[in-house]
Amino acid sequence: MKYLGYSINSGFENMRIDSDILESSINNNSKDILIRLYGWEPMCISLGRNQKEFTLPAGIDVVRRLTGGRALLHDNEITYCIVAPIELIPNGESVVESYKYLSKIFIDFFKDLEVDLDFGENKKVSTHFDYCMLVSTGADVCYKGQKLIGSAQCRKGGYILQHGSILYDYNKELLEKFFNEKIEGITCIKEILPNLTKENLVVQLEQHFQCGKYVETYQTVE
Repeated sequence: MKYLGYSINSGFENMRIDSDILESSINNNSKDILIRLYGWEPMCISLGRNQKEFTLPAGIDVVRRLTGGRALLHDNEITYCIVAPIELIPNGESVVESYKYLSKIFIDFFKDLEVDLDFGENKKVSTHFDYCMLVSTGADVCYKGQKLIGSAQCRKGGYILQHGSILYDYNKELLEKFFNEKIEGITCIKEILPNLTKENLVVQLEQHFQCGKYVETYQTVE
């Protein structure tokens, strides 16, 4: 696995970079699993690839993702992007199994911080929800039943691109204002590890991805 670094960009630039990584992997027939981390400046709402537009506050930055799913407000979070050949993922043709395989890297990471995460339960989806973190599937990464990491995929040319939003902190009032929905069933790093700064979390994630032992473990996940 190759780690591509951490940067903070606009929503448009973040989506352009991810698209470029996917297209480069396809064009070069890459056999590598690539991962990058990033933040957003200014805060931005991303809409899922096929999501219908809905009324949003004036002046908020909005971008369309390559991946599916519903809208996310990208503010105080760490976002990841993984691009991988489907053939390298065990049961990669299965959307759910590939989600779990790629998401397990974060379950393993937080276990080193003595935080036990697991996959959520499938729940009936209400079409009313515009905010992605309110939708629960069996491939979500949760802490004590509360959703912590929301992810979405797209597939093209034999490759998977998976986006994921790791909530460091969130503004409940702002989310409820933007999405006109009651925000519940989610948690964030600041609630779980209140003494861990976002900057230090990024450093620890980078160290984890650059660790040779980690790469070996990742390649042999069952």
